[in-house]
Amino acid sequence: MQKIRIATFNMALDRASPGALAAEIARAGSPQLRHLAAMVQGVRPDILLLNEFDHDGEGTDDRHLQAFVRHYLAAGERGIDYPYRYLAPVNTGLAGPRALDGGPAPELPGDGLGFGAFHGQYGFAILSRLPLLTDKLRTFRRFLWTNMPGARLPQIDGRPFYPASVLNFLPLSSKNHVDLPVCLPGGRVLHLLACHPTPPIDEGPERRNSCRNHDELRLWHDYIRPGKGDYLVDDHGRAGGLAPGADFVLLGDLNADPQDGNGFRAKIRALLADAALNQTVSRGRLRPASAGARRLRPVDVRRGPARLWTHVHGLRLDYVLPGAGVEASASGVLWPAPEQDEAGWFWRGNGRPARRAMGSDHRLVWVDIVP
Repeated sequence: MQKIRIATFNMALDRASPGALAAEIARAGSPQLRHLAAMVQGVRPDILLLNEFDHDGEGTDDRHLQAFVRHYLAAGERGIDYPYRYLAPVNTGLAGPRALDGGPAPELPGDGLGFGAFHGQYGFAILSRLPLLTDKLRTFRRFLWTNMPGARLPQIDGRPFYPASVLNFLPLSSKNHVDLPVCLPGGRVLHLLACHPTPPIDEGPERRNSCRNHDELRLWHDYIRPGKGDYLVDDHGRAGGLAPGADFVLLGDLNADPQDGNGFRAKIRALLADAALNQTVSRGRLRPASAGARRLRPVDVRRGPARLWTHVHGLRLDYVLPGAGVEASASGVLWPAPEQDEAGWFWRGNGRPARRAMGSDHRLVWVDIVP
């Protein structure tokens, strides 16, 4: 049976300054980049979403993404090429006209439209072996948070946390929400719904990041349900959600665990339980799992099943979620048990998770679909 493997991987390729990642790729020989490339080469996804891949912020200069594919992913005996690439413009590190407390002088990283020390930090990209239909692309980078009906805008002591002057320019998406169709063999069109919502951490009693994460998830949840996303207007002025009956896969580091961690769990639970998704993947027997995560012992007590974790803190944060009309045949999380990790990418000798310098604090998640 023919299959298409779709994966998401938060590669932890954020750097402290603009251009640092591009320079590292150009020098070649980076241990972290070699290890990450070997992981991708082992799983061999046909479509791959890279979260936390620094770039210029607007996605106009993809030369270092091309270099990463050419010098790392496509290199060696197991090399895998991705002739189709998309670098998503993002809000991270992009300062608005004023500080988020309403003051006149925004300061990064905290006053970015998405948290970042420079424009493009924590960006994302899509790599594909199949044609990407960029002429049918929809993005929601500029959709204002306050334009979501019933938005969960943060409050403190019953009053709005953000001044009205800030809500007039503050987008909902901390990075971007991208609907990028891909052409499968035989001509079938599959919509890749990619995002990387803000993590629900580093906040006060107003819970601003938890609120934003909740509504960033809600954007896609409304988008895939006929009639629910009628209020959405994309960056080119087109209104409405996904066309009824369209096939899709929702993927990314969603920064939301249905059982553990910070944040409001109701939205990720509602999304995973929705009949619009293929339930064998989101909640059933094909949920992506691993052997290695079972050996992890987080500091805090966890309620969620260890085999489903995708992060070294014992959390399920990364997802590949096909729609109900998309048949899935297999899935997994790249996280071997210690005795199977011959290269030492994931574990130290004492059994603790490896540092990010060896790879990433997240794990690659994949799902095979039937085209």
